[in-house]
Amino acid sequence: MDSKQIRPYLKTVISSVVLLMLFACKKDLTIKESSFSQSLVPEKFILSAEEGWWNWGMAPIYDEKGKLHVFMSTIPNSGRWIKDSKIVHFVADAPEGPYQFVDTTFSSPSATYHNPQVSKVGDSYVMVYLIKDRTTPRIAQQIGIATTKSLDQSWIESPHNPIIKASGIMDGAPIIHASNPTFLVDEDGQYRIYYKSVTDKYKPNQFREISLAISDNLEGPYENYKNNPLISYADLGLDIEDPYAFYYKGMYYLIVEDRMDVKSALEGNSKSLGKKELGGKRPGLIYKSKDGIHWKRPEIGYNTNTHYFNRELARSERPNILWKDGKPEYLFLACHDEDPTAGYFLKIEDWK
Repeated sequence: MDSKQIRPYLKTVISSVVLLMLFACKKDLTIKESSFSQSLVPEKFILSAEEGWWNWGMAPIYDEKGKLHVFMSTIPNSGRWIKDSKIVHFVADAPEGPYQFVDTTFSSPSATYHNPQVSKVGDSYVMVYLIKDRTTPRIAQQIGIATTKSLDQSWIESPHNPIIKASGIMDGAPIIHASNPTFLVDEDGQYRIYYKSVTDKYKPNQFREISLAISDNLEGPYENYKNNPLISYADLGLDIEDPYAFYYKGMYYLIVEDRMDVKSALEGNSKSLGKKELGGKRPGLIYKSKDGIHWKRPEIGYNTNTHYFNRELARSERPNILWKDGKPEYLFLACHDEDPTAGYFLKIEDWK
């Protein structure tokens, strides 16, 4: 083979080697299904609304005698959750029910109470929730906290409420929104509230991010973490919300609603962005962290109502876990489906 023949041959070989190297180096961007999601087994829809009302979300917890309590939002059909939501309380002997109404936990003619999450800390129960004055703009949502020694007694709101305000500065921009809180006790015994935040940084757009506030005292005051937000996709023009945080077996976890198809963006597929309806009509995401500050690339945290029940696609949101003897037993999800229910629950079976 002479030099004139060798040159094109070498060029072909070199090109092939380069292509093979590029292929080998190409990263698999697929967002995989987590072992948590794989453990979920469909159960049933629960907690139908009274006539003239609609229910939304469920915060489940067992009391010291093993009775199941569920706290959730209920809103009149003639009103709007942003002004007219209240938090109500039901009990049952098991997640499938039947459920009995107990009382209205929080309601006010001047404020809306919405999206509760309930935990047990020592001998106290803790509820965090969204609270908003009826007269303020929609964006001006804030966060409250309340405690009780017994789920059969009244809740006492913190004197520091709202403990996370729609004010202050985050990442150099004014905080204009704080809502949808989730509470945990960290490995050092401090109290953490993860929540949905919005700042004025990207105005006129408003992107939902995940932030953190910490306190040494259960009822507060709580201070925002200095490097908030912890998770943000605002640079992609996307957002996430509805965090549910927990600490389990030495790791922090965060389950969120993928409101704007962050999954597709992280997979490098932006063609569908902006073309899907906002809200939980797609799988949720789950994040993992050693410190609860720096979060790994997410995986699929739960699937849609269609996946579990073979029904018309609807919004599955507001993840909450029911714990039993220190282990996650069921995942509860709000859902706007053909049934007038608060949502459905899934069994967490052999999660490892």
